[in-house]
Amino acid sequence: MTFTSIYTTPAAFDNLLMTSDGKVLTGLHFTKSRKAAEPNKALPIFKDVSRWLDIYFSGREPDFTPDFRIDNATPFRKNVLEILSHIPFGKVLTYGEIAKSIAERNGLAKMSAQAVGGAVGWNPICIIIPCHRVVGANNKLTGYGGGIENKIALLKLEGALEQ
Repeated sequence: MTFTSIYTTPAAFDNLLMTSDGKVLTGLHFTKSRKAAEPNKALPIFKDVSRWLDIYFSGREPDFTPDFRIDNATPFRKNVLEILSHIPFGKVLTYGEIAKSIAERNGLAKMSAQAVGGAVGWNPICIIIPCHRVVGANNKLTGYGGGIENKIALLKLEGALEQ
């Protein structure tokens, strides 16, 4: 069974839909990018995620990570999500930089930045796994599943973009 809850964000952002199996977080998406569901249960994991988001939206990097699980990730997606998880607060990487890193890790001559983009866009746990910190070549802001306006607002919050 899937449980849902809505996190109300500050005014500059769309609200967030949290999903859980009852124990761990299984999804975190801007409501604009997903069909909003009626909240159906208050769970301890939703309280943990809400606390993490409260700290994050106050402009600070949280010092803990709520329990989450990624389902149905291919080895390639897991590799990309691992790299995303290590992009520091307030910093960005390009799709090309991630592709180069994956190629090097796997002894390949090159890796497609487009393939990386697909894996980044698949990320089921936004913000906590910071896919918003990935930009195009020359630091160009590109699409974001949660809406480009949310990506811009998140990067501004972190100080990665000029205000």
